[in-house]
Amino acid sequence: MPDQGRPTPGETGGARGAHPYDEPEPPRRLPERLSLRDQVLRGLRDALVTGELRPGVVYSAPALAERFEVSATPVREAMQQLVREGAVEVVQNRGFRVAERSARDLAELAEVRALLEVPVMLRLAGTVPANRWETLRPLAEATVSAAAEGDRAAYAEADRAFHGAVLGLAGNSQLVAVAEQLHRRALSAPRGAELLADAVQHVALLDALAAGDSAAAESLIRDHFT
Repeated sequence: MPDQGRPTPGETGGARGAHPYDEPEPPRRLPERLSLRDQVLRGLRDALVTGELRPGVVYSAPALAERFEVSATPVREAMQQLVREGAVEVVQNRGFRVAERSARDLAELAEVRALLEVPVMLRLAGTVPANRWETLRPLAEATVSAAAEGDRAAYAEADRAFHGAVLGLAGNSQLVAVAEQLHRRALSAPRGAELLADAVQHVALLDALAAGDSAAAESLIRDHFT
């Protein structure tokens, strides 16, 4: 069984000697009550959203393991998940390169998400009772709290949770899974005032959906994605 604690001397030394490229330290904050692999995955996702892991830069598993104070095994496992999500790509004998997203890439992802989510939300606006929508209010408010604190990583997770919960009311697990994959591929969150404005739209959208106001909901949803 691989050691799940600190990296071995061989792993650490190899990372320093064989990979001299620039590698800024990712955050050490790791969530609790998750497997070690999932803790590292959450930490890596946060670092991708905040830009601490930079687009186009190659990172070795041993070097990242040293930063997270774990062995290289859970880092490699987490990175393979990010490969499947399109967030990073394998660079043979070196590690993993963070995917680069151009403005056009982000616009195209937003367009696809809108094509997927807008019709579903509008259908739900006329069928889901107001009390069901109210159960999602804590999720909408969580995006506002994260935005007010300027925590882009927390905002990205809260945003994903809110959209997933709304789509979940349609009762289609495949829809939720595809939407989540698209959300994670963006690797970004708004900045500054745009972050708070984006978050406030969640609350306004929830109000419109609860009121069954399809016209207001459609306007808010389309503006939210653009």
